[in-house]
Amino acid sequence: MLEIFVYKKKEKELKKGFSKEDLPHLLRDENNLVWIDMENPSKEEEKILSEVFCFHPLTIEDAVEMRNHPKIEVFQDYLFFIFHGVKNETNSHNFVTKELDGYLGRNFLVTYHREKFRSIDAIKQQLETSSFIFQRGIDYVLHQILDRMIDFYIPVVEDFDKAISYLEHRILKMKKTNRGILEEIMDLKRSVARLIRIGSKQERVLYRISHGEFPFIDESNLPFYRDVYDHLLRVVVLAENYRDLVNGLLDIHFNTLASKTNEAIKFMTVISTIMLPLSVIAGIYGMNFEYMPELKMKYGYFVTLGVMFLVAISLVVYFWRKGWIFESKD
Repeated sequence: MLEIFVYKKKEKELKKGFSKEDLPHLLRDENNLVWIDMENPSKEEEKILSEVFCFHPLTIEDAVEMRNHPKIEVFQDYLFFIFHGVKNETNSHNFVTKELDGYLGRNFLVTYHREKFRSIDAIKQQLETSSFIFQRGIDYVLHQILDRMIDFYIPVVEDFDKAISYLEHRILKMKKTNRGILEEIMDLKRSVARLIRIGSKQERVLYRISHGEFPFIDESNLPFYRDVYDHLLRVVVLAENYRDLVNGLLDIHFNTLASKTNEAIKFMTVISTIMLPLSVIAGIYGMNFEYMPELKMKYGYFVTLGVMFLVAISLVVYFWRKGWIFESKD
């Protein structure tokens, strides 16, 4: 689908509904600001990039492939940029993005994307009632798209915080090995890594734009780009903090399992230690020698059981005083 918006600076009027054939004439007039949005374009519509604008073939290849990291390249008459927005279904356990490619010139902006972008749809909806964003220049239109696109990262980042807290609570309450929790931690770790990878590359691109490196961004609009950069920088810093917290979750998980294992081993060791002297006593009096003391005693059996009981109780009391069993949970 191809949509063309044209703002005529002299008439201060925004129009749309133009076709591919109208573009050469519209672009020649420097008083026109032209935004061409290409959403999942057809092969015929894609020819605009090469036939009308004559963009570099490598940038066209990058735009069509849709498998690129965020970047920006400067050419004589335009900028080529790639940004990533978050998909609607993105959450803390499945961080996925969609690619936005585009070109920014003196009086034109081309946005190319295969999937719907909520930020672009919001701009189009705003243009139905007001052309204010065009009045600040075509570079301000790009700012508005990026500003809304970065804002959609914030709910995802907040979801990471909730997911980490929830997992930490579940780990501490864990009674036995839970493979499901470990899988959730690894999913979370992979999602945080993807967020950092995409966010850090995008942050470098916005840093270059917001600090006036490119002549196609008007100096008066640089503060707006710096504001977008600050928002993205906050996202990246939080993501790096979450990476440390997720690694901490792994440590807590394994330490909890080790603690549970140690408690089980300690319990079995105490039982074995108590049973050892009883086994010795039972073993001595289970020997088949003809001449042994106490064998002919009338109450020898009960005396032996009593001694075994006293030994067992003595050991339990000793371990309790040492703090090896019956520990307080406070």
